[in-house]
Amino acid sequence: MLRNQGPGGTALRVAGRAVLQSPHAQDPHYDPPGLPVSGRNPNEGQVRIVGGQWRNTRLPVPTLPGLRPSSDRVRETLFNWLMPRLGGARVLDLFAGSGALGLEAVSRGAAHATLIERDPQLVRNLQAAVARLQAADQASVVQADALRWLQGAADQQADLVFIDPPFADGLWQDALAQLPRHLAADAWLYLESPAGHAPLLPPAWMLHREGGSREVRFALYRRTAATL
Repeated sequence: MLRNQGPGGTALRVAGRAVLQSPHAQDPHYDPPGLPVSGRNPNEGQVRIVGGQWRNTRLPVPTLPGLRPSSDRVRETLFNWLMPRLGGARVLDLFAGSGALGLEAVSRGAAHATLIERDPQLVRNLQAAVARLQAADQASVVQADALRWLQGAADQQADLVFIDPPFADGLWQDALAQLPRHLAADAWLYLESPAGHAPLLPPAWMLHREGGSREVRFALYRRTAATL
């Protein structure tokens, strides 16, 4: 094997054939475009942050029961709805999963997101994403069952809450029941649920916008004191 350095990289001559090698191939600190921020297996699923300072950052989505990240189209619609409210917002993402909702919020201007997730593998992915984005001051990852965390955590005064649990677990009503003391007076709430299923909300919440696809219904609610 012969090795010749050229302007486009290193040419390796193997068995009489020249093969061009990337100039980054010998750099241990180089991350090829498209790798998930955790550095996990690139063959697993991925979801990307759609907008803001971390636009196109990819987050890994391992194959786990109930893990179903919100689609790019749904998140683009949601954050268009939320644009006037995101600046400086305190965000609570109760079933964080891949982090696509909570990290997207910070990417687009939220001051801080608390990401609650009970699965150890997903927690490791979230921690790796926060570290890679150098976002430790903007995002906190908490390994906990969301309902137990709501019962025991100090009051949060969140401006925006995401509730997108595994659909089969049916946790909307339990989460909503524990939520009030963690909310700012003018908080906003995003719910995602199966198509055709609208969780029943307490009277303090008013539907602001909703949308859907064949698989999911997504809706944004505001407390009666909230303004947009």
